[in-house]
Amino acid sequence: MLLVGNGTVITRDGKNTYIKKGAVCIKDQFIYDVGSFEELKQKYPEAQFIDARGGLIMPGLINTHHHIYSAFARGLAIPGNHPANFLEILEGTWWKLDRKLTLKQVELSAKVTYLDCIRNGVTTVFDHHASFGNIEGSLFQIAEAAKELGVRTCLAYEISDRDGEDKMRASVKENIDFLEYCSKDTSDMLQGMIGMHASFTLSDETLNYCVEQNGGRAGFHIHVAEDSSDAAHCRENYNSSIVERLLKHNILGSKTIAAHCVHIDDKDMELLRESQTMVVHNPESNMGNAVGCPKVLTMLEKGILVGLGTDGYTSDMLESMKVANILHKHESRNPSAAWGEIPTMLFQNNRNIAEQMFGQKLGVIEKGAYADVIVMDYHPYTPMNESNINSHILFGMNGKDTITTIINGKVLMKDRNIICAEEELLQLSSKEAELLWKNLCN
Repeated sequence: MLLVGNGTVITRDGKNTYIKKGAVCIKDQFIYDVGSFEELKQKYPEAQFIDARGGLIMPGLINTHHHIYSAFARGLAIPGNHPANFLEILEGTWWKLDRKLTLKQVELSAKVTYLDCIRNGVTTVFDHHASFGNIEGSLFQIAEAAKELGVRTCLAYEISDRDGEDKMRASVKENIDFLEYCSKDTSDMLQGMIGMHASFTLSDETLNYCVEQNGGRAGFHIHVAEDSSDAAHCRENYNSSIVERLLKHNILGSKTIAAHCVHIDDKDMELLRESQTMVVHNPESNMGNAVGCPKVLTMLEKGILVGLGTDGYTSDMLESMKVANILHKHESRNPSAAWGEIPTMLFQNNRNIAEQMFGQKLGVIEKGAYADVIVMDYHPYTPMNESNINSHILFGMNGKDTITTIINGKVLMKDRNIICAEEELLQLSSKEAELLWKNLCN
């Protein structure tokens, strides 16, 4: 039994959401009790104590769209690669990189990304993977890394026609094999989806094949209308919007994640809402790739479940929260916009998306929820209370303010000390990244 106390508890449970001088009691992988620090300290004297030292005790953060395979691109410069548009970014950087990744590099990319997640207080990750040079076993390599590092994970492999039919079918098989594996896993830490790249790299035959092979077992995780070229391709070749096309092929639904949705219209939004498809906004990636700003505030108004992801740009969800806040103020030219919507996406909608996949309460501090708990080293110099906590997070905190990370009841970082051979892992990853870069640039 663990007792995390002597701090301010932010429960996100919609009831007693702010407990000054509070504590959380953890038993096995679940939250066992929440309340006053003094009361819980007397109630559970035998519990191992983790001192929050006056900081914030919060639910672990959730990233609903990540790209672990992009980890080794940090600092990479490919000679002659000067993209002027989104397709050139894909062809000149990401597709070149994922074709060269070895399974060892896939595993190490996962380990260093999960390490970064732990340091930033991210306890659940939805990853969308690609390694077209080594497809078979790639999701299993990531899963092993997730198990070793202890991060809750939902994985999918990116199906695409871009490297031919054989690799498309191998990608489908990797997803199906992993779904079978997850169905037998009893850890409550792994789930799977059917990953897809984007409409312009998926033929009608491929979409039908994916649905047939899936057999209704899982939802899909797909990039939707990220760039205007994708939307234009669909109009020109299929005489419909991307959302209409995916609906026609039975890709949409309450278990499906549609990432980005930058270039969609009101009709598309209605179809997303009616089908209960989940959308994930990735603000930094959209800005960095210069693809545009999705109308997520309108989507939220229409009742679409919109979460927040990073698209591999970072593992710091609080950084993405900040960027989303200012992006939508800037886009709408309204300084009063997005104050409430962006925190809702991160703290409530991401939780709802994760609960859809894992079938258990998480991303909340309440009895019976998964014990994914973080402690933030934050000591405000202005009044902090239940009504302004999101503003304190927005302007006063970053992911690296996390000092303790607990996932599924297991302490993975305490007082900023990671419970793994971090130095050895970073050295090995650096060597493998150098090999990858040489392979890419020669």
